[in-house]
Amino acid sequence: MTTEPGEKRRPESEIDRPSAYDAWVQSEGVPVIKGYYIDDLNGVALGPWKRKGGNGAFINLVGSEGSTDAYICEIPPGKNLEPQHHLYEEMIYILSGRGATTIWNEGGTRQTFEWQEGSLFAIPINAWHQHFNGQGDKLVRYLGATNAPLVVSLFHNMDFVLKDSFVFKDRYSGEHDYFTSPGDFFSSRDRIWETNFVPDVRTAKLYDWKERGASGVNIRYELADNTMAAHISQFPEGTYKKAHRHGPGANVIIISGTGYSLIWPEGQPKMKIDWKVGSMFVPPDRWFHQHFNTGREPAKYLALRMGSRKNILGKIFRIDEDVRSGGDQIEYKGQEPEIEKMFGKELAKKGLKSRMAQFLV
Repeated sequence: MTTEPGEKRRPESEIDRPSAYDAWVQSEGVPVIKGYYIDDLNGVALGPWKRKGGNGAFINLVGSEGSTDAYICEIPPGKNLEPQHHLYEEMIYILSGRGATTIWNEGGTRQTFEWQEGSLFAIPINAWHQHFNGQGDKLVRYLGATNAPLVVSLFHNMDFVLKDSFVFKDRYSGEHDYFTSPGDFFSSRDRIWETNFVPDVRTAKLYDWKERGASGVNIRYELADNTMAAHISQFPEGTYKKAHRHGPGANVIIISGTGYSLIWPEGQPKMKIDWKVGSMFVPPDRWFHQHFNTGREPAKYLALRMGSRKNILGKIFRIDEDVRSGGDQIEYKGQEPEIEKMFGKELAKKGLKSRMAQFLV
């Protein structure tokens, strides 16, 4: 649009104007998945990703809200991706396949570690890294979760974000056991384990968290000295967890079981999301959400999110304290009666019964 001298230019709508992050995503030339949830991460259609050297897609679900994003990438059989480094944090969860990653700082020694389906690890910030498919006959597919929306929009200069050579030696300086050490508790009271590599999240040891209800168990992870973090939660068949809320950007991936979740802003209608292994959703900022197991085995999910307790960035939410006392959790006694009725009906469709009586007293 052009204007004549002295003529006022009509301001561009703030709603229509893309952020620096949105513009970068579009320039990458791969599919962008939006909405509230993904039914199956292994079924998402991908496109050629020149910068990565494989096939991929961005995931920008509604609940991410400019704080985190995710992406899926595939490595062809017997091949590797291009070397990369960047100033945003990244956690990687292996959806299928096995292979290895080589990590090194600019001018530093390289080290390589192996991974498999179910592995979780974090890329040290701005460290060079390259992923390899260790199978000659099968694809590797992985999910990356990052805080790129924050970093890219903050600096809005991709040469800086993707090409700056600064070495964060305080986060990673080539330690020989960086990806082989099992780690240790950062806080045993809060079930927070500090490590850089989890061999298989599906079999990781979990710890009681009675405040969240239904005999649930949990572990939280601090990885690569990041401001992002992760956690795994599990709850038994025929039960459901207490509803709670927190900030945006928690990428929830189902790693065992079947069921559904309800998500809703306070005082508004509830949205039902059915899930199975491989499903993913991101609860929007301050929306309550509640998880229900309608299968015949324990349900387990992995959340890749903001919210490090070691490197605190922003508000810490009281997700296991009653909303009536200023927390962010709805206790069973405070939930709407329709919650339990709906759960009973969903179980009856599968010939199952609720085990919640012992928790609702």
